[in-house]
Parts: sequence; C-alpha cells; structure tokens
Amino acid sequence: MKAAIIKQYFPSITEQQLAQFEQLFPLYAEWNEKINIISRKDIDNLMLHHVLHSLAIAKFIDFKPGTEILDVGTGGGFPGIPLAILFPEVNFHLVDSIGKKIKVVQGVAEALGLKNVQATHGRAEDVDGEFEFVVSRAVTRLLPFFGWVKNKISLNSYHDLQNGLLCLKGGDLQEELQEFGRKHKVYHLSKSFKEDFFETKKLVHVAL
Repeated sequence: MKAAIIKQYFPSITEQQLAQFEQLFPLYAEWNEKINIISRKDIDNLMLHHVLHSLAIAKFIDFKPGTEILDVGTGGGFPGIPLAILFPEVNFHLVDSIGKKIKVVQGVAEALGLKNVQATHGRAEDVDGEFEFVVSRAVTRLLPFFGWVKNKISLNSYHDLQNGLLCLKGGDLQEELQEFGRKHKVYHLSKSFKEDFFETKKLVHVAL
C-alpha cells in the first residue's frame, strides 16, 4: 500500500483521505504517459518525493477552515493537490504558466472529487483575490518570487504562523537567503521525517 507512509506521518487522516492518497499513484502514472510531469525514473517515488514532501508544510501549520492558499508554479499539482486532500475545508488555487501541467491538475482534482481546488493557466500576478498563504515547491529564488506574490497576501492573519510565503526548498540556501534580505524562518524537514530524502529539505516561512 503506497499511501501507508502518509498514514504513518498523518495518523488522523480519514479512510476517504487515505483512499484519495492511494489513487494518486495510478492517476499520475497514467497522466505521465501522456504528459511528462514527473521524471520517468522518479514516478515510483511519487509518494515520498512528491506527496509526502508536499505534506511537510502541514507539520508546521494547521490551516484553518476557509483559509485561501495560492500554489504558484504548481507543476502537476504539488504541493497543492496533496494539501487539498489533507485540508478539505481549505481553498486551494493552483497556478502554473504551462497549460498542459494545469490540464493534469484539473484531471487529477476531478478524478479525486476535490471541490476545494481551482486551477489556472497563467502567472501569479494575473490571479485575482487575496490569500493567507502562498505556497511553492522549488520554483525559483525567494527575491524575485516574493516580488511577484506579495500583493496577493492578505493582511488578516489568524494562524499561529503569520500570513506570507511557505516555500519548500532543498540544499544550501545561505546565498539565496542572504540575497533575499528579508526576515524569514527556516524549518528543517529532517526533524519531522526520518527518510534520507528529507535530510537536506527545508521549509522557508516569510511573513508579510
């Protein structure tokens, strides 16, 4: 059971959520045959490298019902789709500049019956609305990224973490964070997950 690793780290998920996580592998494997979203050699690691990695955000924040989240550069739906399964009462707006990737997101969300996912082909700057958090996974450097999305972030903060960016990143971030220059907090995923994959993985929170 490929989704067993999700249950291990998120034991309170429902049977329905577990079933939705189970569906992710066959869905992405099928889409990957048509549109190469995940590298061929990495598709077998979908649950660990993509789904669980996306869910790492939930180890540091419990999104409240009604929260609006913008996932920028979502690719095939990461981190947005796994988070939308985990937080069914939170609204996720997934955006990517590559149309075929958004087609995959829409197909997966529809197959899973996710009513809390909206997918848009375009740039973050063109998305209407305000969001408590902007999430991303290895999209680009923080300095330009923050410039694109800061006007989308709501000032009305009601979580333990202040509204802002939640960016999943890997490797040595020293130079990038120095260039960024704004106050931030770095969380090390290896403290929450025991697998070697998470050894160099981090979550960067930038408050508005």
